[in-house]
Amino acid sequence: MVSAYFVGVIFSLTGNRSSLGRGLTALSAAVGAGAGFILGASVLLTGIPFTLSVPELLPLAGGLSLRLDALSAVFLILIALGAIPAVIYGFGYATKNEAGSASGAALNLFLLSMSLVALANNVLTFLLMWEGMSLSSYFLVMTESNNDDTVQAGVWYAAMTHAGLALLLAMFILLMNGGSGAFTDLQAGAAALSPTTRNVIFLLALLGFGSKSGLVPLHVWLPRAYSAAPGYVAAMMSGIMSKLGVYGFLRITIDLLGVGPRWWGTLVIAIGAITAIIGILYALMESDLTRLVAYSSIENLGLIFIGVGAGLLYLSSGSPAAAALALIAALYHILNHSAFKGALFMGAGAVYSATGTRDMNQMGGLIKKMPWTSLFFLISSIAISGIPPLNGFVSEWLLFQALLPGVGNAQPVSAAVVTVAIGLLALIGGLAAAGFVKAFGITFLALPRSDESTRATEVPVLMRIGMGWLAFTCIILGLAPTFIVPQLAKGVSALNGLQAVLPAYTFNLSLQMPGHFAVISPMLTMLGLLLVLALIPLVMFILRVNWRLRVSDSWGCGRVGQTPRMEYTATAFAEPLRRVFAELYRPTKDVTIDFHPESKYFVQSIEYRAEIRSWFEEFLYNPLVSVMRWLSFYMRKLQSGSLHGYMGYLFIILTLLLSALLLPGK
Repeated sequence: MVSAYFVGVIFSLTGNRSSLGRGLTALSAAVGAGAGFILGASVLLTGIPFTLSVPELLPLAGGLSLRLDALSAVFLILIALGAIPAVIYGFGYATKNEAGSASGAALNLFLLSMSLVALANNVLTFLLMWEGMSLSSYFLVMTESNNDDTVQAGVWYAAMTHAGLALLLAMFILLMNGGSGAFTDLQAGAAALSPTTRNVIFLLALLGFGSKSGLVPLHVWLPRAYSAAPGYVAAMMSGIMSKLGVYGFLRITIDLLGVGPRWWGTLVIAIGAITAIIGILYALMESDLTRLVAYSSIENLGLIFIGVGAGLLYLSSGSPAAAALALIAALYHILNHSAFKGALFMGAGAVYSATGTRDMNQMGGLIKKMPWTSLFFLISSIAISGIPPLNGFVSEWLLFQALLPGVGNAQPVSAAVVTVAIGLLALIGGLAAAGFVKAFGITFLALPRSDESTRATEVPVLMRIGMGWLAFTCIILGLAPTFIVPQLAKGVSALNGLQAVLPAYTFNLSLQMPGHFAVISPMLTMLGLLLVLALIPLVMFILRVNWRLRVSDSWGCGRVGQTPRMEYTATAFAEPLRRVFAELYRPTKDVTIDFHPESKYFVQSIEYRAEIRSWFEEFLYNPLVSVMRWLSFYMRKLQSGSLHGYMGYLFIILTLLLSALLLPGK
């Protein structure tokens, strides 16, 4: 795996942008991801962990130390699941858009660092690989750096990811408590930490890993970076990288720290629910197709953290079976989200590549121009909307079942938070369906609204293969929960003190929850749908229905001849929801009416503009940036250029430190 990725870097830097060089770079990345899949699958199926220690390679704090247990194996398989189709798509994208050689090197380093994050077995290895993942993904975001929006997105991403790294560094310093950085030593020493220290470590982990996953209010970088990056890069960042934030949080909170107080799980459920509802509400208002999909990523990460929070809550309540079910639901949604969100980002990237715009109001009619892209985008939209029998329905159903036991929690606040989360989960499902009806309908149906949409053509075959791979994965993950759930249970059981209690099976077709209070059978659902579809032509034949194809114009309120001006726009589609949630959006409206110069009773044109206020930027980040700029302005005065001044600074700092050491009790 490591060798293939490094060979890919070499091919990328020496390929001189030739087709052969790009092809070898992509092949190396695919081989590396495939090798990672085989490694992860072997550990998951055999139950034998893989370990590797090379202290000479990093002669500090234990050197390079790797360990692959069942939980790490699940995430290594996740990387392969998202990376291989993204690499295929990316090769087609690079051929069409003539991407530079540096992007191929960054791609291989990105996949390598993500893989080693999942294998890291000490603090030094984890932090180095985490930073490598952040830096390589930054360069991938900056692929089209000639665009001002891309540069701004890169600045936001770099700032937020390094703020998260600082939080994780502080977390590990507290967790190490002056001892070794090996994860086994951290796990052994966690019990000796004071409750206050454990709580601080938990909060630092939630903020540090939450910033990578896009939890509210640390999500502001995500829509910018995902919309600025090429489609295959956004697919990997959303489908893989953001999930490593979940992996890190699970590894620290459950595996290393162990069982905590109930408020840990309650807080994570509450933040996950808030993240999910805000993500989908802002997605509904977007006219930019890629930003809509990006905000939907925030929503789905919120759902995943709801499951993780439920697992933490049940562990602290002494219910390991319920905790295992909640974590299985979270892991299942992680796999599902990687599949359908990767396909959606690739579809949005294909549309942008074909039309040159991300504005859905300039699209329309693309189902005739790009039939394969339309099909794959439709399958992914159905999957993310939680409609059976595709994969999104299975994991969201498991999440519902996992939350139900929490309603009777002995702590009233926890029970209330879980109850509200269940209600929000139902609301979020409906809003997600509305959002992707909008995304697919406005983009692909009706008549083209611009010359770019009229001239659009289908993307190259490799890009279609990448999208189709993930769309087909959505179907497989939806039909095979009886095979997937036991494998995810192995990953859950790798966590400290957890033994998964599996749902019961009926002929490997149905999943039955513990206590026999719910059952699901995606395979039987699919067979029922296929049977209904097969009966339709039979009924038509029996009733002697006229099979002749008839073509006519859609009815347009008596108007003859349809025009694009009669279609719904993305803005108009979302207007009812904008009114319902007006207190959240607080839109600013600007109406400009241009009257005829001869008479004010004749209107020449009306221009309407409405913008949604970004509360988090307006009230949190803008004041913070202003304070940082103010501090930077005055800190610059310390750079006087005088050697005597710098010596004086050192003298003052050393005096303060020595004084602190001489204080009583030190």
